[in-house]
Amino acid sequence: MKNSIPAALCAALLFFTPQMPGQAQPRPQPRPAAAKPKLVVMIAVDQFRYDYLTRFGARFDAGFRRLLDRGAVFSSAFYEHMPTVTAVGHSILLSGAMPSVSGIVGNEWFDRATMKQVTSVSDASVQPLGAKGKEGASPHRLLVSTIGDEIKMLGRDKCKVVGVSIKDRSAILPAGRMADGAYWFDKPSGNFISSTWYFPDLPAWVKKFNESRVVDQWKGDQSYGRMAETKTGNDVVEKFAEAAIEGENLGRNGGIDLLAMSFSANDTVGHAKGPDSPEAEEITFHTDKVLGRFFSFLDRRLGLANVLIVLSADHGVAAVPELMRQRRMPGGRIAPRTVLDAVSAALNDKYGEAKWVLGAGGSGPYLDHDLIRRSKLDLAEVQATAAAAVRALPHIARVYTREELRRGLASAGLIGARVRNGFYYQRAADLVVVPEPYWLFDAAGTSHGTPWNYDAHVPVIFLGPWVKSGRYAGRIQVNDIAPTLSELLQVEPPSGSSGRVLTEMLRR
Repeated sequence: MKNSIPAALCAALLFFTPQMPGQAQPRPQPRPAAAKPKLVVMIAVDQFRYDYLTRFGARFDAGFRRLLDRGAVFSSAFYEHMPTVTAVGHSILLSGAMPSVSGIVGNEWFDRATMKQVTSVSDASVQPLGAKGKEGASPHRLLVSTIGDEIKMLGRDKCKVVGVSIKDRSAILPAGRMADGAYWFDKPSGNFISSTWYFPDLPAWVKKFNESRVVDQWKGDQSYGRMAETKTGNDVVEKFAEAAIEGENLGRNGGIDLLAMSFSANDTVGHAKGPDSPEAEEITFHTDKVLGRFFSFLDRRLGLANVLIVLSADHGVAAVPELMRQRRMPGGRIAPRTVLDAVSAALNDKYGEAKWVLGAGGSGPYLDHDLIRRSKLDLAEVQATAAAAVRALPHIARVYTREELRRGLASAGLIGARVRNGFYYQRAADLVVVPEPYWLFDAAGTSHGTPWNYDAHVPVIFLGPWVKSGRYAGRIQVNDIAPTLSELLQVEPPSGSSGRVLTEMLRR
């Protein structure tokens, strides 16, 4: 009769067997395919400072409450670039790429190839769909891939990628170049529109939505434009997102679908009234309700256990300068044309009267390089002359020239690093101008765009059974969202991603 060892003793012997030097450690088992989400929803709230969550949090009882109570909340998430504006922030959310890599250097800039001012998504080679007399729009200026693109390129499952917002750039850039559709709101007509970049005609479900005039329930006696710029604009986006999920069967296509949606109305209200206003507080509470309604829809439609939700913002915002003075804090206003006028005056004085400035990106001038060459002048010297004139202005903290940045001569430290991360040589202005903290190039209201932390600090929250809920205080970049999603979804990181995987929150 053969000797036998009881099963329990075998298990114990295996457990206590010493690990030999050099022996391979056991590798964690990969997640089964069924454990991956059926739908990823990327939610951006335009101009949403992180401190809105702490200042107003006690009164949340819907969407933000669910995110804060059940999500992985990163309280020290920052953008690490300048300018902190809508197009750049939205381009980073699902690409993880800095402007220095993605080529999205602002909401608009002067294009030296066409000698025209362009937007981040304007595209004369495509036609608008759903509205007449509009310029075409597409992601053709985005030089990198997004998470949606990587899902599509993998090709292992059927999947769909859709972008939705009031603003064209906020719908187009997160969804990426291979999206099945991006839709934005046409204020004159009250329709959601798109372009021939995606398809030759609007899908039937979009036409049905537009024809239903469901958005009229929020219109009242105001224009569609006014409706879109107040808190009801968020209701419109949420309702269209529901229609997109149903129309494209998102979450039920057999693979991982992705919806990128952005609430633009918070930005409009914030610009006009400032982050400390009752209006900013009101639209924040309204957004809480809208998110709650959307999450309930997702739960009924797919079950939230099958949905991975990520919420962030594209940038923060500065306090209104007049309020800062009441607080005995720095801040004030610089007339919008101050920089351009100073540059023109300095160059006219030194080199002779001419039209030296062709366009602008924010406060940064684009000089006429052909004129400089014809005048047999050195470009770096002309830029230095312009920079010296701007540095002499009151309340200017830093001025960098395009040639200095090309040669890597930006100053060290937080501000210099953020300026470098926003610098893409072929599309850059000749000067990058950084005002002192809380000083704005705006005649009224408030704005954003600087490398100061009030413009860079935003929420990053993940919600779903794949992440460990809790508050994470370690400093992260918004760029970390994309590589973290690539790990969760088991796809390649987007081509220009510079972030890291947020392993601290992952369930293994």
